[in-house]
Amino acid sequence: MLLHVILVSLTMTTGTGPMDAALEATEAPETFRAAFTVELRSQSARQIYSFDPRLPKAERWQLVSRQGRDEELDAVAANWASEAAPDGRLFPDDLRACLGQTVQVDTTGHAWRVGFRHHPNYNDNEFDRWAAERLQATAWLDPVGERFLQIDYSLPKAVSGPSGGKLTKYNQSYILSTEPRWGFSYVSGFTIDLEARAAFRRITRRYEAEVTDVQFFFASAEAEAAYRDAHAAGTNVSLKAGFASPLR
Repeated sequence: MLLHVILVSLTMTTGTGPMDAALEATEAPETFRAAFTVELRSQSARQIYSFDPRLPKAERWQLVSRQGRDEELDAVAANWASEAAPDGRLFPDDLRACLGQTVQVDTTGHAWRVGFRHHPNYNDNEFDRWAAERLQATAWLDPVGERFLQIDYSLPKAVSGPSGGKLTKYNQSYILSTEPRWGFSYVSGFTIDLEARAAFRRITRRYEAEVTDVQFFFASAEAEAAYRDAHAAGTNVSLKAGFASPLR
């Protein structure tokens, strides 16, 4: 019985085995781009946007349709659109740094449950660092396919918020899919579900995003050739920098 428990739950280094392969799949080269459609949903609104980095700068981010009204959802979309490379949010390329060197792994079931503490990274903001100290983090890993399936963050107990009040519930999940040609992992959806109390008010928020119609490509034929050469030689290509962390 003791041996079974040891085999089911163990400490694993992130730089070996299926864990390392899954992390490598999240580390697309900086020249890898994506055009996509994203549907944003809240409790009172639904918005659909398209993005294509191949278009002129002013035309890359386009509103496709809008239903309902939600100023906070408008702000989410506007913040995403203002980024230099909105498709960067599809690539969770700082996940290795966030997991750290060792994680606790439960090997039961078809997907391994990987428990970790989020390590703040260079591009984390003040809220990311505050949340990292309080949220429980779990990654779900397919050990056969060597790919991450989902990343979850949850609040185990109510805490005082960074700007006052009390945060009573916080759940955030990222769904990861695998693009078919190169085998990179990308974020195909996420949800944020929170509840807070402040000034005798109860505040609830739930946001969802679903990414569809994704087209992946390299920024140029030369960039694709450079990746092929580096991959064939077994060397690491440069990674993206400065994009949103898993906590954003």
